[in-house]
Amino acid sequence: MHKVIYDTDPGVDDAMALVFQALHPDIALLGVTSVFGNSTIETTTRNARYLVERFAPGVPVAQGAAAPLRRSAPAPIDWIHGRDGLGNTGLLPTGQSGLDTRPAHRFIVDTVRAHPGEVTLLAVGPLTNLALALDEDPEIARLVKQVVVMGGAFGTGGVNGNVSPAAEANMAGDPDAADIVFGAAWPVAIVGLDVTENTVMTTDYLAKLRDEAGEAGQFVWDVSRDYEAFHHSSVGLGGIFVHDSSAVAYLLAPQLYTTRSGPVRVLTDGIAAGHTLQKPDGFAAPAPEWDGRPSCEVCVRVDSAQMLALYARTLVGKA
Repeated sequence: MHKVIYDTDPGVDDAMALVFQALHPDIALLGVTSVFGNSTIETTTRNARYLVERFAPGVPVAQGAAAPLRRSAPAPIDWIHGRDGLGNTGLLPTGQSGLDTRPAHRFIVDTVRAHPGEVTLLAVGPLTNLALALDEDPEIARLVKQVVVMGGAFGTGGVNGNVSPAAEANMAGDPDAADIVFGAAWPVAIVGLDVTENTVMTTDYLAKLRDEAGEAGQFVWDVSRDYEAFHHSSVGLGGIFVHDSSAVAYLLAPQLYTTRSGPVRVLTDGIAAGHTLQKPDGFAAPAPEWDGRPSCEVCVRVDSAQMLALYARTLVGKA
């Protein structure tokens, strides 16, 4: 059983990843922490409450950072995730689930300390909450089981970014926080665009989920309509890239992913801010800005067919 704190900025793909976690029998959601990113903190927190209310009743939600550590919050990307962050579906919480009184970073610290060595932090937005938790209690790095991040891009197949030629959205959202998180003494796996853009839920795949996976499948279909339209208009895709759910799949089935080990840095300034660079283990030349930092596992390849099969099995209740 994976005990998970889901740190998220819902977001259509974030919502699809929460459904994945809520329905998989090997994941126990200990909490959901919101962060700015795809929309404002008010919107992402509202969406987190809605998703928990509908798919994971009783799981606590804690509101997190409204802005990056050292810069202004980015504008919501309404043309991708909708004005409401959930594909312009207008879905709202009923008020049955309130907010945890603690800020997200304190919730993370308290929960990790309550379950030493057992908690996975699954982070699919800007990494501000995790950096704030480290700042408040650096020792939690040695108490976390692992950190799985959806973010970054490492050049496999020429993929380097999606919000700039150099940067992926979550890293660009708070590059300072990402560089802190990747330098901490906890096990980190990074599932970036190198594999998420090689995993596509086609229109037919999504329609099959709608028809076979009950309420969850209908929800995934509904929230992904505008999201798919964005993918079609921007890159001519007949479907959607599988970003955040790929991080869930890595947690459940790491054997589906080929990884490369080595310390990772995130550029924090200039036109390439948010760019992720790994020094692979075994790289011979000295690199003082990387040397001495812990190795991260960076995903560079994926068995996409098996990843998609895992998601579908989970939603139809056959995981």
